[in-house]
Amino acid sequence: MANQAVQTFLNKIVATQGQFYIRLHQFHWYVKGSNFFALHEKFEEMYDETTENLDEVAERLLAIGGEPYSTLQEFIEHSVLSENPEDKYLSQEDMVKAVIKDLQTIVTSLDEGIALTDEAGDNPSNDLLIGMKESAEKNIWMLEAYLGDAVDA
Repeated sequence: MANQAVQTFLNKIVATQGQFYIRLHQFHWYVKGSNFFALHEKFEEMYDETTENLDEVAERLLAIGGEPYSTLQEFIEHSVLSENPEDKYLSQEDMVKAVIKDLQTIVTSLDEGIALTDEAGDNPSNDLLIGMKESAEKNIWMLEAYLGDAVDA
């Protein structure tokens, strides 16, 4: 049904969303400081959204004949994000900066997928990726505003 390149890309997004979900949970559990309540809640909101993204992309992949990654090892091997176990000890500000960096990496990856799915004529996958990009960009804006940073134009 869909070409192999689209399936491979969607699987990369599955892996990335799976790893991002774990990272957001880590920050949700380990955040400390005067902004604990706001960040604890924001990280939870974001991992809930990431769960939905992960599920939607995996189900889309299944619908077009693919087999989504489903183990932590596959997530780490195929994600576009880096992994550092020491990140749980970051300050609350550095946690927010790390999430912004991850979201920027995700947006760059989504741009590749949007172009790929457009070229392949896979409108449902394209639409899904565009929605994820829109949400990621909104979260970047909100987190940068939280830090008092200007959004890069």
